[in-house]
Amino acid sequence: MDHTLLGFVILYLVVSIGIGLFAATKVRNASDYITAGRTLPMFIVVAMVFATWFGAETVLGIPATFLDENLGGTISDPFGASLALILFGLFFARPLYRMKLLTLGDFFRERYNRPVEIVISGAIALSYLGWVSAQVVALGLVFNVLSDGVITQPQGILIGATVVLLYTLFGGMWSVALTTLVQMTVIVLGLLWIAKLVGDMPEVNGVAPVVEHAYAAGKFEFWPPMEWAAVVTFVAGLLTMGLGSIPQQDVFQRANAGRNETVAVWGTVIGGTLYFLFAAVPLYLTYSATLVDPATTTRLLAEDAQLVLPTFVKTHLPLYAQIVFYGALLSVIMSTASGTLLAPSVTISENIIKEFMPHHRMSQKKLLWITRSVVVGFTALVIVYSLWSLQNETSIHTMVANAYKVTLACAFVPLVAGLYWRRANNLGAGLAIAFGLVAWIGMEFIAPDAALPPQFAGFLASLAGMLAGGLARPSQRTPG
Repeated sequence: MDHTLLGFVILYLVVSIGIGLFAATKVRNASDYITAGRTLPMFIVVAMVFATWFGAETVLGIPATFLDENLGGTISDPFGASLALILFGLFFARPLYRMKLLTLGDFFRERYNRPVEIVISGAIALSYLGWVSAQVVALGLVFNVLSDGVITQPQGILIGATVVLLYTLFGGMWSVALTTLVQMTVIVLGLLWIAKLVGDMPEVNGVAPVVEHAYAAGKFEFWPPMEWAAVVTFVAGLLTMGLGSIPQQDVFQRANAGRNETVAVWGTVIGGTLYFLFAAVPLYLTYSATLVDPATTTRLLAEDAQLVLPTFVKTHLPLYAQIVFYGALLSVIMSTASGTLLAPSVTISENIIKEFMPHHRMSQKKLLWITRSVVVGFTALVIVYSLWSLQNETSIHTMVANAYKVTLACAFVPLVAGLYWRRANNLGAGLAIAFGLVAWIGMEFIAPDAALPPQFAGFLASLAGMLAGGLARPSQRTPG
């Protein structure tokens, strides 16, 4: 075990916790904790939106899927993930920003009623379990690789979850904003520099030979066979994340923290575009590993494709490059984990717990205390789910892709209809939720591998429910 490398990693973790504790000095009330007082400039919002998705799955999960299934296997991420951020910026950020909401769940209360708010908020919070757990599992993987197996992956999961909890707990959205700014700088500069080092290797010799080799190996096969079942599965893969991750608190929270509408809209669009472009860098690095060390790559592909890139860096790059890479890797994981840990916690406290408490007793200070308590509780739940997923050998990419099924099935249609259809009403929202959940869960049990994926069946049923309810009764007030 290289103690120098591990020492630098520990120092980096301590600095991250320190930034989080500094951010806590800016938190005076629940609004500061949840939206950073809606004061953040464009460059910080772009950094936060970029970091929304640029996590463990981008550096470890997507390249592993690319090696296993070719480019078409990455349709959900980065293609679907980028689409979600760009669509949110263009069509959702402005009207939601104008409503001056604290959480996305507040929209469902304002537009519909409290039962709709509570059910959809619960679904949104639940969807984060797989997403945050994917980041924590990746942290466990990193600590395991760094320590040459001295730290087991379950122990790494506990360490990683504790670090993220510590710097998110006290500073909230301010912690996310300040740590993400530092972490994004490390990510971009670090990975670009590593890519240059790898490109200078004689076996790689730049970008073009890697692209040509991958193309010749059929890795750029993207479109599905022109068969109904294959096309539906492909489109559902794009839309599960492309639409299912739009009604999400972390995406809304980042846009909503901007200092004005323009920042909210274009910060999200630019961040989403940068994410799509930069996701190519880990793909390039991982495929380069197959050229430099084909024997090790073949062995790791049979064991766990997610280990290809971190193992390649540790065995073929100098120590200073390893320090930069693992600093960047920890940055992407922790920046995603902190925001996605905060998002469900504020949703649960603001839109579920608060609704069951006497409103005249709910001060900003008490809401802040409750939110921090939920952050701790949700972290414990994430650790349990992460260990269970590890035991069941669920891949990071699969954990992330599964996270957005519930929101596609029951939250997307009520959000779009609430903003853009005057006839959307409580009955329509209730039917959209009920039809969507019943169809999705039913299909998961009856025909999980059907040509029409269960979550997509839920989405269509949700759409039918909203149309039926909206046409059966007169319209309600529109938001804003």
